[in-house]
This record gives sequence, structure tokens and C-alpha cells, in this order.
Amino acid sequence: MRREELAEILEKVRRGELGVEEATSRIAMEPVTDLGFAVLDHHRELRKGLPEVVYCEGKPMDTIRPIVETLLEKNQGNILLTRASEEVYEEVLRVFPQAEYHRQARYVLIRREERELVGKIVVATGGTADIPVAEEASIVAELTGNRVEKLYDVGVAGMHRVLARAEVFVGANVAVVVAGMEGALPSIVGGMVECPVIAVPTSVGYGANLGGMAALLGMLNSCAMGVAVVNIDNGFGAGYIANLINKAAVRGGGG
Repeated sequence: MRREELAEILEKVRRGELGVEEATSRIAMEPVTDLGFAVLDHHRELRKGLPEVVYCEGKPMDTIRPIVETLLEKNQGNILLTRASEEVYEEVLRVFPQAEYHRQARYVLIRREERELVGKIVVATGGTADIPVAEEASIVAELTGNRVEKLYDVGVAGMHRVLARAEVFVGANVAVVVAGMEGALPSIVGGMVECPVIAVPTSVGYGANLGGMAALLGMLNSCAMGVAVVNIDNGFGAGYIANLINKAAVRGGGG
């Protein structure tokens, strides 16, 4: 169920065209589907603006198709599968031949609607090796209706690169800054901009990077104001939080 559907039901109740009991039944109708191996939440779109997102890594291949088929049947919006392999993409194509595969982000996208892009989110990376995680953030932000500008490969090894492009951040309601190694870029950006910064540590780096732990701890210890941190390689989470911040700013008259 979507907000538009809920609003229509409530409006019909207000006009006396629909009884309270019937309206309650429609709202409560099949909020979940239990497939035995997965319980799908069909009111996720109503609450979050996206149907339930499918995290594919670790899922048996024979569970992917019934999950996608059920989401297509019960929801109307775009459907996103994250951490998806080529094999997952091939399986989704059997159900929805127009599905898109974004290899860098490892996203399979079933696009059934286009949204107006509002506000401004900047997604920046320290290096090119961080781009797959940044693409996770960029795609989910665009999919949820936000205008995204990208600023890739501007890490602290050549800090003049981000300083020379400082104008990109003008008018942004939030910045997503993705970096591995020592994870210093979010602190630099945080000291430059007036908007919130979502820092995303990546697992990019040599041995003492400890799979992203060094970047994570560096970002958590940032002395720049307005920097918040998500988990290692969590581009999806950063992109969705950026969506919430940007939309709130737009509703409040910003962007």
C-alpha cells in the first residue's frame, strides 16, 4: 500500500462513500506474505517510500524468484535488490525482463515509475576504489526522488581536488562522503560545508586498515561538526538517510 492509496481510502470515508469497517479491512489487507522462508512486509512502501528491499548476499538462489514475484504482485513502486550477483540478475530477468543491473553498485532495479528529483545531495569519494559504495548511495537516493551530484576521486592525498570543487556543495542539503584507507575525507568536507555529512567508511585499504575498521574509527573520531557515520560499506543506508534529510529540507523550504 502507498500513501496515495491510503489517502484515497480516508477521503472516501470522509465523504461517506466507504464504511469504516471496509476501510479498515482494506488498510489491513495482506500487510505481510509468509513464504515460509521469508515474511514480506507490504506496508514498507507506505512507511518508507520503497517496497521492501531485498538483500541478496547469502540467500539461496531458489528463494529470489518467489520473493520478487510476490513483491511485484503486492506492491506498485520500484523494487530494489542489493548485493546482487549476475546470477541473481539472470533470475530476476525471468520474472521482469526490463530489470536493470548496476554492476558497480551490485544492484538489480525493477523500475516501474519515475519520480521528480528534488533538492540536492552530493555524493563524494576519496578514491575510485570507493565508487561502488558511492554508487549504492547515489542510486538509492535517486530512486527515492532526490537530485544527486557526484564528486568522485577527491581524496586527501590530493586535497586541492576537493577544495577546487567546493562549489559543488553549494545548495546541498546533505553530503554523503565515502572513503577507505584512513577515512579522513568526511572530516575535510565537514569542515567546509554547512550541510550535514554522512560518512561512509569502506573496506578499501592495506592490512592495517582492518577491512574498514581504521576508516570507521577515524570517522567516528572526526572533530568536524555535523558528521554522522554509517557502517562499513553501507552505501545503501547512507543513501536512504540522505534521502530523508534532503526531503525534510525540501519540505521545510530548503533546496
